Amino acid sequence: MAHHPGPDEKLFADALTGCGGGPAANAAVAVARLGYRAAFAGYLGNDIHGQLHAAELLNEGVDTEWLVRGDSPTPVSAVIVKPDGARTVVCYKGSTERLPRDAIDFTGANPAVLLFDGHEPPLSEALIDRPVPKVLDAGSVHAGTESLMFRVDYLVCSEKFAHQWLGTDTPKEALQRLAERSPAVVITLGERGLIWQKAGQSGHLSAFPARAIDTTGAGDAFHGAFAAALAAGMGWLDTLRLASAAGAACCEALGARPGLPDRTRLLKWLGS
Repeated sequence: MAHHPGPDEKLFADALTGCGGGPAANAAVAVARLGYRAAFAGYLGNDIHGQLHAAELLNEGVDTEWLVRGDSPTPVSAVIVKPDGARTVVCYKGSTERLPRDAIDFTGANPAVLLFDGHEPPLSEALIDRPVPKVLDAGSVHAGTESLMFRVDYLVCSEKFAHQWLGTDTPKEALQRLAERSPAVVITLGERGLIWQKAGQSGHLSAFPARAIDTTGAGDAFHGAFAAALAAGMGWLDTLRLASAAGAACCEALGARPGLPDRTRLLKWLGS
């Protein structure tokens, strides 16, 4: 839309797209598009939104063995995107409750990496002690991210999360404070790149230049590529570079899911 609608204002959109979403689900699709195996554990309703999203995950090659279906509504979001790529999100969950810890039997699951988004805290408890690298997508401070943030190996958070957690808008100070309790911390700063601290070392990585159409899903693409790189055993700086490229590439298409890059597109971004 040309601008954010004001009170009692009716506007017409220039384009409309519908797709599945959610941080962990988008990350799973990002992993699959990069040529790795991915599975999504979470909830989708039996309504039309859940049916479409489940079909989309299967079409993308994401394993849905640990997907829970039910009669509670599928959470949905309306995203209004501005010409500069900035967005406003309105979410609706209705009466849908979080899944209990025993909602899924993970006995047969043997992941190389676990990525949590904090939206299903009890379910996450069933996996948090697995002896594999664990990543938290911390987009904002809420009960789920707070319960997991210092129990994962890689705390990858947004500037918004850092601001909310520290209480002041000083990302470098937040990085130092978070690193006192977390083995590895990354704070993404949008077009300003990212800062990180790991094993006593720290650094900054500039963002890849992108023609931003819609920033929705950029963080999900980043986290998915980050998890895939960990599973592939990539070096630390190469992992950050791959994730950064994925996030930037995602901004060049309308809608989070359509913008997630595949391996061929991402290699072009990396100049390989």
